Amino acid sequence: MRHRPAPKGAPISHRPAQPTAPWSRSDDILRLHRLAHTGGSAALLEWLAARTGGWTGVVDTGNPHGPELAVRAAAELSARGVRSAVLQDAGSAALLFALDERRALAAVLELPHHAGVPALLADAAVPLALVLGAEEAGRREERAGLAESKAREAVLHLMMNGRLSTARQIAETLGPSLPDPMRMYVVECRTGQRAAVTRLFEELTGGRAWIVRCPVYVRHLIALVPTDLAATSADHDPLAGALVGVARDCVVGVSAESCLREAPGAYAQAFHALAVARGRDRRHARFGPGPELELAAHRAGAGWAGALLAPLDAHEPRRPQDPGPQELRATAQAWLGFASHATRLLKIHRNTLATRLRLVEAVLGLDLGRLADQAALSLALRLTPGGPPAAGPTSAGPTSGGASAGAALDDVLRDPALAAWARAHLAPLAGPDAPPGARETVRVWLEHDAHLIPTAAALGISVPGTRKRLSRIEVLLERSLLQSPSARYDLWLAHRAEELGGFAGPDQFGP
Repeated sequence: MRHRPAPKGAPISHRPAQPTAPWSRSDDILRLHRLAHTGGSAALLEWLAARTGGWTGVVDTGNPHGPELAVRAAAELSARGVRSAVLQDAGSAALLFALDERRALAAVLELPHHAGVPALLADAAVPLALVLGAEEAGRREERAGLAESKAREAVLHLMMNGRLSTARQIAETLGPSLPDPMRMYVVECRTGQRAAVTRLFEELTGGRAWIVRCPVYVRHLIALVPTDLAATSADHDPLAGALVGVARDCVVGVSAESCLREAPGAYAQAFHALAVARGRDRRHARFGPGPELELAAHRAGAGWAGALLAPLDAHEPRRPQDPGPQELRATAQAWLGFASHATRLLKIHRNTLATRLRLVEAVLGLDLGRLADQAALSLALRLTPGGPPAAGPTSAGPTSGGASAGAALDDVLRDPALAAWARAHLAPLAGPDAPPGARETVRVWLEHDAHLIPTAAALGISVPGTRKRLSRIEVLLERSLLQSPSARYDLWLAHRAEELGGFAGPDQFGP
C-alpha cells in the first residue's frame, strides 16, 4: 500500500469545512480507497472533513486530544466496549467508529447532519485503520533501520580505535562477521543511490561484506570485503567495476589486503585510492604499491611514540564527566583524520571538539595549529593503536612533548629505514610524469601548514590555480591531499627526513 505518512507528532484531525455534494456512497467508497492508497491518513481525514463539513480526526483513549464532545464519546465507547457510538450535546453530535482497541475515527457535526455521514464514516474506518497500521509499521522500520545504522557506526568507531574484541561482538549480532583478512572499499555516490549500492554489494558478495554508511561523508559507503571475494589484480576488479555501473558519478577506492587490526590504515588507503579513481575513466582504483610509514618507523619510533603520548595516557580527568585518555586519543585521531568533520564521527558539538583539542595541546605540550606538531601526533597515534605500547628498546629517549618531542622525532626520522621510505615516497615528485613545479608547490604548501590562501600568495598564483596543482599531484602520488584523510602528514615527515638525511635536491624543506 503506497501512502504519505502523517507528520510525526502532529494531531490527526481536520477543522470543519464546507461539505461537498452530491452524495454517492459508491463514489465515496472508491474515493476513500484511492486516498488510502495514494495519500495516507492525512489526506483521507482531510477529505472526510471536507465531505462531512465538521471536525474529523482520530481520538486515542490513552492520550485523548480533540473537541471535548469527541473525547467524552471516546471514553463512553471504550467503557461500553462497543464498536460505534453517537453522543449529542447542545446542537452538536459526535459520531465515533472504533479503529482498534484504543483509537476511534471521530466526527463532530452540527445538528442536523447529512443522513449519509454515519455510513461514510463506517466505510472510512476500515481503510483508515489499515493506513494507520501501515504508517506505524513504516515508522517502526525506520527506527529499527536507524538503530542498526548507529550500531554499525559504533562498530566502525571501535574498530578504528583498536578495540577489536568489542567490535567483533557487536558485528556478530548485526551480521555478517567482520572479515579478517580483508580489503576495504570506499564507494562515493549520491545519497539516494546508497541503498542500491548496498544491495548490489550484498548480492555480489553473498552477504559476506560488512557494510556501513560513512558517519563523516554522507556520499560514502564503507565496506570490508573478504580477500577471497576481492580481485587479486589492480587492473581487473569485477566487484569495483560492477559498483561504478550503478551510476555515472559513482567512484570506488580499494585498499591493499589488510588485517582487521590494520583497519585505520586500510581506510586511509581506500580513501587515497578514491582520490585517484575520480580522475580515471573506469572510475575505480586500488591503492598503489608503496612503502608504508608505520612499518618503516616502527622499530625506531615505537618508543618515541609511547614517550610522546605518555602524558596523555596518564591523564586523569578532573571531573567524572570530563574525557579520559581513551576519549582524548579518539578525539585527536578523528580531528587529524577529518578536521572539523570529526564532530560528525564523534557525535559532539564543535565547541566540545575545540575544548578537547586544547586539552590535548596542554597535556602534550604541542601546538596543533602547526603542521609539524600535527604530523608528529599523527605518527605517534598510528604507532600506538589502541593504547600505549609495551616497553622496549628505542633510539629516541623519553620526552614530555613540545620542543623535546621535535628533537626526538628528528632522531627517529634519521633512521635509515625512514630515510629510504622518504626517498621512495617523494620520488614521484621528481619523476618524468611530475607536472612542472610539483616539488616547489608541495614544499610551499607544507611550509604554510597546508593552507591554500597563504600558499597561493607565496607561489604568486590564484587559490583555484593552487588547488588544481595539488589535484594533479594527488593523481601523481596516488594520495588524497586536499580532502581529509590527507597525506599531508606523511609528506611533511618525508620532507623532514629528506632534509635530515642530507639527500634533498634544490627544493629543501625544514620545520
